[in-house]
Amino acid sequence: MAPCRPTIRVQPGDFDAAAEIRALAENRRDVGAVVTFTGLCRDEGGRLAALELEHYPGMAEAELERVAQEAVGRWPVTGLTVIHRHGVMKPGENIVLIVAASAHRKAAFEAADFLMDYLKSRAPFWKKEHLADGGEGGWVEARESDAAAAGRWKK
Repeated sequence: MAPCRPTIRVQPGDFDAAAEIRALAENRRDVGAVVTFTGLCRDEGGRLAALELEHYPGMAEAELERVAQEAVGRWPVTGLTVIHRHGVMKPGENIVLIVAASAHRKAAFEAADFLMDYLKSRAPFWKKEHLADGGEGGWVEARESDAAAAGRWKK
């Protein structure tokens, strides 16, 4: 069987996780597991009014495609969708969706985990905080813990 072709989207609008799962797995007999991860905007204990995500159009999509192809090469996934939003998101709103399908659960879990570690540590997105008190919290710095988590996937 030929490797799957990942679906990559960087978009300002929301997504429907259930519709994305159906698009990836409906009427497929080779899918035995579908793993999803949905990342949401937090309010950081009431401190944040919104989070603004910026990216370089074209570059972000190419990088997501590159890492998704790496996942396809490492695990026997039969379907893979990566959606990352940009723009201003309020607490509770969707930011990112990973849908990984495979014949067996382990490959789907590992591919999704790998992709999220990449998105948290190296994807070309920048986050700016908008505070509940009306101020700007500045740009969010990368966390060492995210980089350490991503380091476990090095070959």
